Amino acid sequence: MKRSYSVFTEDIPPYSGPKAARESYADLKQLSAIPGHIYTRPGLKILPGHRWFSKVPWLVLMLELLPPSSIGHLKEWGLSTVFVLAKNYNKLVHVWESVTAMAELWHPQTNSFIFPEFEATILLEELEILLGLPRYQRGEELTISYTVEQINSWSILAYITTKKNDLYSMTSGMHVHLLPIAQWITSQCKRKTTNYTAIAKAAAICICGVILFPESDDAISFGNLSIIDSISEGMKIGQAVLGFLYAGLTSAALGGPFYGLVIALELWMGMHIQFRTVEDLTTECKTMLNHPLAYVGGRLHMSTRAWCKMAQVKGIQAWRKYLRSLTMADFDIRP
Repeated sequence: MKRSYSVFTEDIPPYSGPKAARESYADLKQLSAIPGHIYTRPGLKILPGHRWFSKVPWLVLMLELLPPSSIGHLKEWGLSTVFVLAKNYNKLVHVWESVTAMAELWHPQTNSFIFPEFEATILLEELEILLGLPRYQRGEELTISYTVEQINSWSILAYITTKKNDLYSMTSGMHVHLLPIAQWITSQCKRKTTNYTAIAKAAAICICGVILFPESDDAISFGNLSIIDSISEGMKIGQAVLGFLYAGLTSAALGGPFYGLVIALELWMGMHIQFRTVEDLTTECKTMLNHPLAYVGGRLHMSTRAWCKMAQVKGIQAWRKYLRSLTMADFDIRP
């Protein structure tokens, strides 16, 4: 049955002038307001959960012992950048004021940062490039959504070790502890065993647990363990990493802990907000030396002399003011 357009136009109210438009805008703004959002609590000085991102002394020591064959497996699985970031993890300095100011702009309903002049989000393609993860190609969109088998953490860890005492020390509740896994790797390397694939899988759990899926007390969930394990089987995990980052930002924006991916967020902020490229390569940007951008490789690898700070911003109030005055032209910077 055909229906004319005039039938629908009867339900569309005509434009009633600026007063009605302002009232409609106010109604929409009230609908999109998030109760408990940290932008309503300007007294918050440091991002909740920042204490979870402390140094990890066991990580670097373990990675230095990895045999070349195991490192080769990590590179084959697309974890080169993650490996380098993990190896330099204790050198990284996080600017929590800037991260807090960004979280204040995060809107959980749209998964985007709401600036006064524009709206921006972190794209899957950006995250794949920044972290050097295997990328989805055009035409593979359908594979982003897939069904996984029921998670059995013990069967995954059994590929590493079958000793029950080791397995009990590695798990508790619904979490897997990274330190016992790192200790197992260290013992295998010192004994010079040839179990290179198992060592690589265990190392992948550790470096991805710290860089891609960080949680409190050096632990990861069973679900994230399953995602990390799928890397060695050729699965692409970019969408899972992005979802974890979105979830962490939403948690922080609502006053909870930012339990995920501060390194990925700072990589994205570094590209768009914190630094810009320069043609004069005579001066080294010392701030970059401890920034995650200094350790990424591939297409993004650039000398610290090719970067400079976009602005000298210090303190939470200065970051809030700077981000709220940011224009789209300043944000849309390409290296």
